[in-house]
Amino acid sequence: MASRRGEPGAGTAPGSNVEKGDPVTTVGGNNRRGGGSVTSDHQRTEVPPPRDPELYALTDHFRERLSQEGRYASIPTVSSAIIEGQLRWNQSDGWRFATVTEGVRTVVAVGDTDTGSPVIVTAWTEVVNPQTAITSRHWTATDVETIRLRTALSQSPETSVPGEIRPRVVEESFEMGHHHVTTEAGVGYLSCTDCGGRFRSKSALHHRLCRD
Repeated sequence: MASRRGEPGAGTAPGSNVEKGDPVTTVGGNNRRGGGSVTSDHQRTEVPPPRDPELYALTDHFRERLSQEGRYASIPTVSSAIIEGQLRWNQSDGWRFATVTEGVRTVVAVGDTDTGSPVIVTAWTEVVNPQTAITSRHWTATDVETIRLRTALSQSPETSVPGEIRPRVVEESFEMGHHHVTTEAGVGYLSCTDCGGRFRSKSALHHRLCRD
């Protein structure tokens, strides 16, 4: 994949990059398979992004996620989503590629923000079939618990969610905000393994510095 730092992109991709049978959904439910160059926000919903991972630059935000524990967003998984995944338009995130691997969905949000080339804006994982994920060889129990916990915290980032934390068991720390956190069954907070802080929301993790 191309680097976004100081390197020009490959240009806007034509609509022919959408594979036959791929669901392409625009805002309002109108299905289109448009072509041509991108000239407005409205037209961006009509011009699908390319399915060649090598054409994409990486935002700094996405680069940071690649290095964080417990994200499960890697270059291979993102590339697979772009090549083989479903393609949909989302009003808040723009174009999304998504693919499911043994009960876990990888979602890749792409765009053309401030460059002429396509960019990978961000990526995340979400558990769509807990039973399949838990019994698979691809994911460990800790992987599944970590992904479900991250999802719960992100759905209500400003809100204390002890009820969503208590069922989770995450013994291997993962990075969130400025901390490396774990939790255990029945406890309604996350514990930082570095500073010993206790947190019940994503907002608290991001706004309180770690003093290890």
